Amino acid sequence: MTTKYFGIIVFLVLLTSCQKESQPDPFEIAKNRVGLLTNEIQLNQLDSIFANDSIANRKAGNQFLSKSNEIEIYEKGGTKLLVLEAKDESDPTSTIENIQVIDSRYKTASGLSSGSTFKSIKDNYTISKINNTLSTAVIFVDSIQAYFTIDKKELPVTFQNSTDAKITVSDIPDTAKIKHFWISWSEH
Repeated sequence: MTTKYFGIIVFLVLLTSCQKESQPDPFEIAKNRVGLLTNEIQLNQLDSIFANDSIANRKAGNQFLSKSNEIEIYEKGGTKLLVLEAKDESDPTSTIENIQVIDSRYKTASGLSSGSTFKSIKDNYTISKINNTLSTAVIFVDSIQAYFTIDKKELPVTFQNSTDAKITVSDIPDTAKIKHFWISWSEH
C-alpha cells in the first residue's frame, strides 16, 4: 500500500515540475520572445497577455514625424515595462514589429538587460554592426534580434561630434551604459 502511495506522490511531483518548466519566464528575452510576447502575438491578444498590467496607447504627436502609434505597457503599480510598435496599428490582427525594453527585469539568458553596460553585450554576443548617428552609437546583435543605443557622450571625444568616423567594438568603453534596448521583429 505504501509503495502505491509513494508512486502516486512521485508521479504528481514530476507532473507538477514539468508543468512549471513549460511556462515561459515572464521577463526572459529569447529569439522571437520577450517575456510572454512572441513575434506571432496579435494586437487583439495583448489584453489577455497583460491582464494584470495596464496598456496605454500613445498617439504620435506629429503624424509627419512618426508613422506609428506606440503601445505602452505598465505594471499596475505604474512602472513602465515595455513600449510596443505594431506593424499596422489600425489592424487588430497585426503583430508587433518593435519592442523597446524599459524595465531591467527583462533579461536574456546571459543577463543582458536595459540596465547593462556595453561589456555585457561584447562579452556575450557577436556584434553584427555599429552605426554612428548624431547622438548615439547603435549596436546591432542579430542573434537576439536586438539593437542598443549608447550615448556618444560615453565615447572618446573623436566620435562625439562626427557621424563620419567608423566606430568599432574597441572604441566603446566597457562601462558605457545602454541608453535604449530594442528588439526588432521586422523583416529586413
